[in-house]
Amino acid sequence: MRSGKARVEPNPTTQPPNHPTAQPPSHLTIVFTPIGYVENDFDTPATPETIAATESRIVVAPEFVAGLAGLEAGQRVMVVFYFHLVQSYSLLQHPRGDRSRPRQGVFALHTPYRPNPIGVTVVDLLSVEGNVLRVRGLDALNGTPVLDIKLESANRRIGESVNRRIGEFGRR
Repeated sequence: MRSGKARVEPNPTTQPPNHPTAQPPSHLTIVFTPIGYVENDFDTPATPETIAATESRIVVAPEFVAGLAGLEAGQRVMVVFYFHLVQSYSLLQHPRGDRSRPRQGVFALHTPYRPNPIGVTVVDLLSVEGNVLRVRGLDALNGTPVLDIKLESANRRIGESVNRRIGEFGRR
């Protein structure tokens, strides 16, 4: 696994993002470097529920291991990954490929067949063993590149803290 940083290359002829006439950022080239990969028993697609019910391992590249500090068993973490086997997409799809159901827009579905084949799943962290995270609930195939790992609901924790402080202020 190579190391590197995401690279964003703006087109200098466009307006700044918060300018009233700014255009969509279609002029950007975005490159990500995986931080690790998934290990499990699923080399071919299965139902997301079947895969998620099985324990998976996320093997983190050595250069990113220090970033695991603070992660502990029992936490819920968000795993961002790349659907590396997807080669095409359609903006309108039948949910779960079921042709008896009406087509919906790709952004209303949990399909891997997307313009940017990125998956996001919240999982239960079972253990952290060196550079390996044991998790349950990950609906990704064996060998799937992992782009990022984040604690679940950081915003919720911030919101709960603010609400608690507001409550304490009201009791004064």
